[in-house]
Amino acid sequence: MSAEVETLTVEDVPAAASSSFYAAMRVLPRSQRDAMYHVYAFCRAVDDVADNGGSREVRLADLNRYRTDIEHLYSTGRVTPRTRDLLLPVRDYGLIKDDFIAVIDGMEMDIVRDLRAPEWKVLDLYCDRAASAVGRLSVRIFGMDEEPGIELSHHLGRALQLTNILRDIDEDAAMGRLYLPKEALRDAGIADTSIDDILVNPALDRVCRGIADMARKYYDRSEAIMAHSPRRAVRSPRMMATVYRGILEKLIVRGWRAPRIDVRRSKRTVLWAVLRDGIF
Repeated sequence: MSAEVETLTVEDVPAAASSSFYAAMRVLPRSQRDAMYHVYAFCRAVDDVADNGGSREVRLADLNRYRTDIEHLYSTGRVTPRTRDLLLPVRDYGLIKDDFIAVIDGMEMDIVRDLRAPEWKVLDLYCDRAASAVGRLSVRIFGMDEEPGIELSHHLGRALQLTNILRDIDEDAAMGRLYLPKEALRDAGIADTSIDDILVNPALDRVCRGIADMARKYYDRSEAIMAHSPRRAVRSPRMMATVYRGILEKLIVRGWRAPRIDVRRSKRTVLWAVLRDGIF
């Protein structure tokens, strides 16, 4: 993405967002919904920088422009096309600068070097930056109290990110990435260094099931936190958890032996989440 390309606007988000995200945001009051769309648009634009083609130098330069713009937004209130829609959400909901920077840092991890079988501590840092930081921005908009909001962001962010990793193994591999941790591969007896070889190794199923068990525990903890939080403040994250946990359970039933059929959310699952968490 070049510096001249505009980021998504709030009007673009419904078309660009996943149906589960859109449904989860639709249950919010207008001001919260718009704030979430603007935060999502920013995060989506930064993510596109990491995933779009182009040299690492060009993509890193683009990310640095976002980082500089966030710094200026907080230090002087000056906005650019990349940050103009964040001014009101930052002011109205007290969004923290470090969380925006963390999102950018997470995308930088994908650019500096394609992540291939990182150590657990590196993967956890990536999950914190790429997902939990977005959660920390979101829970302020949802109106959660500080301590349970940060705790929910930690657990649900990791649950969602691990689910994405388990779902998108083949898609990520096409970009030269493999987010499965080195230790898990080693413990399963996978010594291959080629991503293609790892993806067809029968022991891959064992690796992914172990990570799925970890994701389940993150979902369990998230649900426990939300059960003790005001219902209005957790309607949207509860819907996201419902939909993505459904994806995880489908993946577990399918398994990870090659060849793998694609697993995505179903409209029925999204509708159930809306009915259970958005209305009743």
